[in-house]
Amino acid sequence: MKKLIILSIILSASTILLAGNPDRIGQAGATQLNINGWGRSSGWGWASVSNANGLEAMYTNIGGLAYTQNTEIIFSRTAWLMGSDININTFGFAQNLGGNGVLGVSIMSYDIGDIPITTVEQPDGGLGTYKPTFTNIAAAFSKQFTREISGGVGFKIFSEAITNVKAQGIALDAGIQYITTFKKNQKLKQEDVKFGVSLKNIGPDARYAGDGLSVKLQNPITENTSTVNQRAAKFNLPTLMNISASYDMRLDKNDETYFHRLTPAFTFTNNAFSSNQFTIGAEYGYKSLFQLRTGYAYEDGITSYETRTNAFTGIMGGFTFEVPVKKDSETTFGLDYSYRHSNPFGGSHTFGVRLNIGE
Repeated sequence: MKKLIILSIILSASTILLAGNPDRIGQAGATQLNINGWGRSSGWGWASVSNANGLEAMYTNIGGLAYTQNTEIIFSRTAWLMGSDININTFGFAQNLGGNGVLGVSIMSYDIGDIPITTVEQPDGGLGTYKPTFTNIAAAFSKQFTREISGGVGFKIFSEAITNVKAQGIALDAGIQYITTFKKNQKLKQEDVKFGVSLKNIGPDARYAGDGLSVKLQNPITENTSTVNQRAAKFNLPTLMNISASYDMRLDKNDETYFHRLTPAFTFTNNAFSSNQFTIGAEYGYKSLFQLRTGYAYEDGITSYETRTNAFTGIMGGFTFEVPVKKDSETTFGLDYSYRHSNPFGGSHTFGVRLNIGE
């Protein structure tokens, strides 16, 4: 408990440095680092920071990665902002190393499609196409220090490039989770109350470089042509901090069973380069076979098309089906789906498949 209090104070003190600032919207780069490509946690957004567990916790709160039982593999595909023709592929692998430690690796790749090449002389194209590439690669380690406290850190490498210009950088994520209970049931061993704090995208500034920033200029006197290299300005990373809480409510009247669960959750997100957000969400679960979730992310101006500063309206939802691969097997196969409403565009759909391999 002392470790949690000390770390929470340190993270809370960083709020001064991470104060939400809508006046700085658009000044950060690599904003794709804040896109959730997983099919389960994206169904209720940042609301899941306090109770995320397993591989998907690498995105929301690395502290939850420590609760990976053995081996977990996930692949998901997102149709991002329908109508934009952008698709996101996300793959991850988590392995329990023993000693309450878990290692996770993930890769996220963006398929933006082909874009026509245009110039000042040929603004209508006809010169072929180019294809931007955006890739995030992450590795994280999480450990359960006590029955109540877990924490972890992760490192990310991001790359965004076109044919002749590229930007690369690194970032650090960190998170902790604390679990306690109001109603102790030694037989069920079910924790009821969960808290979480996570920091994302802490890292040095990055900049673009490449031949695409070079310009050929002609001297009007000598008529000689020379190449002038331009230097792009550095950009900050989209740093943010989450503070979250959730409560697992048992809906069963019989104390000997735990079939029905309802989890309300709340998260405050402190953004360094955009408006702060308040996310509320809820998840209903029947055993471990089915989960239904929904969420709403509020920020200043989000209720009006004229004042909203992003495409999303804050409404989201999703569901999960997960079944054993055979009777009495600890290995399970799951299907995840989430939807995030947006205006303009037709929202974002994420489909995921997961395999939890038991011992």
